[in-house]
Amino acid sequence: MQTPITSIPVLDLEDVPVNLMSAYKNKVLLVIIYNNDCLGCTGRAIPLAYEFQQTFPNIQVIGIHADFVNREGTKDNIKQVFTSGEVPFPIYIDKQHQVFDQFHAEGTPQWLLIAEDGTLFRSIFGSQDNAQNRLHYALESLAGNTSHEATAEDS
Repeated sequence: MQTPITSIPVLDLEDVPVNLMSAYKNKVLLVIIYNNDCLGCTGRAIPLAYEFQQTFPNIQVIGIHADFVNREGTKDNIKQVFTSGEVPFPIYIDKQHQVFDQFHAEGTPQWLLIAEDGTLFRSIFGSQDNAQNRLHYALESLAGNTSHEATAEDS
């Protein structure tokens, strides 16, 4: 049995410290660790995270911008990535890539699927088709019964 994660320390877009494990206690979390300069993140992974948010409404999607030297995230440059100018799900900042390091991320995007009990269910690197498929299967496995299924009324 895995030990629950007790702390994921980040800053919100107003530079207020937040522990994601306290803020989203007892929720299934899909966390995407990304950087604005990562084209796979902004072009594929973030839209995919938004899609998963729509498909699995009982899962909380969270973005964490991992800061690297000369690649820091600010409220303004994070919002500029989105055509609406607004973030579609909560996004936080990982100063000095501490969360990135905490989860031994292979690069960006790194996906963390955290179960309701706070344990790490899956950690998946990438945004290409193989990573997307693995992520989709992991989401279905963990929260398949919470996914929105099309009905005749949706057609």
